[in-house]
Amino acid sequence: MTPTLRADLHVHTRASRVNGNLPFLRSRDCYSSPLDVYRVAKARGMDLVAITDHDSIDGALELLDRLPDAGDVIVGEEVSCRLPEGGIEIHLGVYGMTETLHHEIQPLRGNVFDVTALLRERGLFFSLNHPLHFYRGQTPLRNYLRLLDDVPALEARNGTMVAPHNRLMEDLASQWSGPGGIGRIGMIAGSDAHTLRRVGRTWTSAPGRTREEFIESLRLGLGTPGGDHGGTWAVAGDAYGVIAAYVASLAGVGVIDHSVPWRAAYLTFVALSLPFQFLPVAIAFSTKARERREVMRAEAYLAARPATPAPLATST
Repeated sequence: MTPTLRADLHVHTRASRVNGNLPFLRSRDCYSSPLDVYRVAKARGMDLVAITDHDSIDGALELLDRLPDAGDVIVGEEVSCRLPEGGIEIHLGVYGMTETLHHEIQPLRGNVFDVTALLRERGLFFSLNHPLHFYRGQTPLRNYLRLLDDVPALEARNGTMVAPHNRLMEDLASQWSGPGGIGRIGMIAGSDAHTLRRVGRTWTSAPGRTREEFIESLRLGLGTPGGDHGGTWAVAGDAYGVIAAYVASLAGVGVIDHSVPWRAAYLTFVALSLPFQFLPVAIAFSTKARERREVMRAEAYLAARPATPAPLATST
């Protein structure tokens, strides 16, 4: 009988360099070292460790430099791209990434369908991550959800997304056929951790004895999501963790990105903003309330949708 392996398939490290919330502060999106992520993931029962930084594989490559003989590291990447209709940001979790493919993808990110075509051509397994995170009605929901026709897998559990969202994604994955109507769409899960606090708390289980067999099982639709759902406190906790690491960086501890004058200026801003440090919780609460509304709209659409959706346009 083939054993089951477990991996948190959505984890960030300090190689996720750009934080889009307050770009003028030039904060990273995560300050966790790849080796610390690896150690925490293993301590929490992960058989394999995937690193999926935003538009970078530097964290995974750094880990492999430290652990050159590790057969349990998955080089992943969370690729940011755009849906032409509505200009919606789309995140794809890609597994088995190489430096060559990473560079090939960069000029294609303006159109998600160009990226997915290249990934299929190269034979890589990938997923559509946290599907409703960026959706705000920019295009009709029926058009947006047809993205599922173009991906082999769906992130059916994300450790920052509310439980109703994750349950809806799991239902969608179980109902939808795979690309071209062949087979069924697979499921993955991951913590989407930007601090060490939640690494390995949400995971994917799949049959396999090795990393390669595990990914092949995912490709065959045999992945099972497990672990924690998210919500306001999951997101806010990560936000405060990143803020704390950023302040430590400005004080000269940990990752240091800025010159002394800039660090002094940013520290002054942080000190003046202390009365407003309730804002991450408020923003997380608002984001999760909107997320629940989008889930309700999606549930209503799916209850009434026609049995056979129209084909999806793949270009501008």
